[in-house]
Amino acid sequence: MRKIVAVAVFAAMTMLGTVASVAAGAGGRPGIGPRAGIAQASAPKGGVERQEVSRKQYDILIGQCRYLKTSEARHRCRAQVREQYTVGAFNPNLDCRTYSGVSVCGVLELTAAQRSCVEESVGGGLTRRRAEVECYAFR
Repeated sequence: MRKIVAVAVFAAMTMLGTVASVAAGAGGRPGIGPRAGIAQASAPKGGVERQEVSRKQYDILIGQCRYLKTSEARHRCRAQVREQYTVGAFNPNLDCRTYSGVSVCGVLELTAAQRSCVEESVGGGLTRRRAEVECYAFR
């Protein structure tokens, strides 16, 4: 918890309390699912409909896989991103956010320890969205 609070304080000081938006003020809104209102592209072999996202959003989705703990999990994450997303137009409904220098998009699949970290951080005063990103990246 001390590390999370220290990172949060440092981030708040360096960012002057502002949250960096991933795509020029249109990083998405909480509560909107990753597939809400999206024109669908072709379905890949697995039958999952692909979402069109900008190159920047796609790079963030691929990049956030690096925070997973095992090589196998990182590989599986990247494969899932390649299967579910295609580069095209900016997707305003994809929930992207940046906190403490960490950018993520979509719903984060948290481990039990990360969920516990989120609850502890929220109890300590962080917003849930920020706690999710920081616990995902740093726990």
